[in-house]
Amino acid sequence: MKKLLWKIPLWFFILTITWVVVLRFVPVFVTPLMVIRCFEKNDAPKPKLTKKWVPLQQISPKMVTAVVASEDDLFMTHKGFRFKDIQKAYKANKSGKRLRGGSTISQQTAKNVFTTGARTWVRKGFETYFTVLIELLWGKERIMEVYLNVVELGKGIYGVEAASQNYFYKSAKQLTYSEAALIAAALPNPRRYSIKNPGPYMRRRQAQIIQLMWNIEPVDFTKKSR
Repeated sequence: MKKLLWKIPLWFFILTITWVVVLRFVPVFVTPLMVIRCFEKNDAPKPKLTKKWVPLQQISPKMVTAVVASEDDLFMTHKGFRFKDIQKAYKANKSGKRLRGGSTISQQTAKNVFTTGARTWVRKGFETYFTVLIELLWGKERIMEVYLNVVELGKGIYGVEAASQNYFYKSAKQLTYSEAALIAAALPNPRRYSIKNPGPYMRRRQAQIIQLMWNIEPVDFTKKSR
């Protein structure tokens, strides 16, 4: 029995590390969230799952800069976590407020790819573990590539290529500053905020993100070889 108990964590580490290594090279075609959305019970008809994986080189650097500016301006320099934001989230949760995060793009990627997204401390634990792994084994470029290919951007729409084709009738490589900022403005609640028919909040947020994009150093992985 003791040997079995000892082997469980060992196999956990072997399997999860192997999983992360494989996804360093293989496109992520489906995530737990996509599966959950397909089986959610609601009155609305089930939307068709629209998703198309593209290499990061086929996504406009403007889109990369937009999500960095809006979601995680220290993405290129942190090691997966922003501890000041985590402290703020911890204090808010401790005071009895709604469970909230201070998630980086790395954490969001780990959550999207390796967890169900449930708002629990158990999920946050797995998210933290996988964040460490992808920072060590993937690196920033791969994290960004996966994030932009699996992020939810509307009902049944995943990834910026699918979003660009659906909302702007063009490839993600052709996105303008304005279009990239509008897509980023829908985060982190793309099922509430419409990219196709943006309201006053979305337009204000779009303008803010464009300003932020001009105020940070552009993030362009296409200038480097993979």
